[in-house]
Amino acid sequence: MRIYRHYQTLPVEARGAAIAIGNFDGVHKGHQAVIGEAGRIARSSGIPWAVLTFEPHPRRVFQPDQPPFRLTSMRAKARALEALGVDAMLVQRFNHNFSQQPAETFVKDVLVDGFGANHVVAGYDFVFGYKRGGNCELLLSMGQRLGFGFTAVSAIHDDDGVVYSSTRIRSCLEVGNVRGAAAILGRHFSYEGRVSHGNQRGRTINFPTLNLHLGSTLRPALGVYAVRVGILDGNETVWRNGVANVGKRPTFGGKDVILEAHVMDFSGNLYGKLIAVELIDFIRAEKKFDGLEALRAQIAADTDTARNILASEPT
Repeated sequence: MRIYRHYQTLPVEARGAAIAIGNFDGVHKGHQAVIGEAGRIARSSGIPWAVLTFEPHPRRVFQPDQPPFRLTSMRAKARALEALGVDAMLVQRFNHNFSQQPAETFVKDVLVDGFGANHVVAGYDFVFGYKRGGNCELLLSMGQRLGFGFTAVSAIHDDDGVVYSSTRIRSCLEVGNVRGAAAILGRHFSYEGRVSHGNQRGRTINFPTLNLHLGSTLRPALGVYAVRVGILDGNETVWRNGVANVGKRPTFGGKDVILEAHVMDFSGNLYGKLIAVELIDFIRAEKKFDGLEALRAQIAADTDTARNILASEPT
C-alpha cells in the first residue's frame, strides 16, 4: 500500500480511484463495510482502491484539551488498511484553515481536481466541510454534475441489532471489556510504538518489561491484561504471549499512564524496536502493593493467569 500526503502532487497511477472517505478511527467492522464497498467497485472497474482519511483527527483540532481518545494512530490505521488490501491511503492534513473550506470547494478541489476520483464511498452519516455543510446528498448531486459516482453505505449492525461504532469501542475499553471491543473491531485492540527505556525495576524482580508510551491513544481501564506482543521486523511480525500492566505504577508513585509488557519465555534487547501489544483479556485492576516482594508475587500470579487465558486463544 502506498501512502500519499499531498493531493496537489498525486501521481498519475493513483488518480481515478474508488475512494472510501472518512476518519475511520479504529477501522472497525462498520468502517470495513464502507472501505470494502470501495474495494468492490475498484476491483470490478479495474481502478485503484483508495481510502481518504484526515490527520490529525478533527476532534483533536477542535478540542485540543480533550483526554486521549484515538483508537488507532496513523501508523496503526495504515497497517489495518493494508491488511484489508487497500492500494493507497490518502492522508489529508486537517487544521483550522482546512476546516474553513466550504464543502463544495472540498469536493471540487480535493476529490475531483486533486484525486480525480472515479467513485466516492462514504458512510450514511458522513458530514464534512465548513460548519459540516456537506453530506451524502451533496456528494451525490455534485458527483452527477462533475462526473464521479457516489455510494452511501447504510449502518452496519451486530447480531443484536446495535450499530458498530467507535464510541462503543471506547465504552468497552474504558471498563476493561477488551473482548467486547474486539467483537466490534473484528480484531484485538492493540497499541503500537517503539520500546522506550524505563526504570528497569522489572529486572530486579525477574520480570523485565517493555515500556510503551501511549501518546494520543485512548487509555483503557487501568490494570493488568493478558496480551500478545508482536515484534515488528520489516514486513514480518513475530507474536509472543505476555502480560501487561496499563497504569501509573502506584507502588512506585508514578503519575503518567504507560504500558509495561512482560514477554513470556523471551530474552533479548528490544529497546527502540517497533512492537504491537494486543489486549486479549482483562485480568485485574491496578493496585498499590506494600513492597517489591508483594508485587513480584502478584506479577507471578498474573503471569500464570495470562498463560492460562492465552493457551485457549486461537493463534
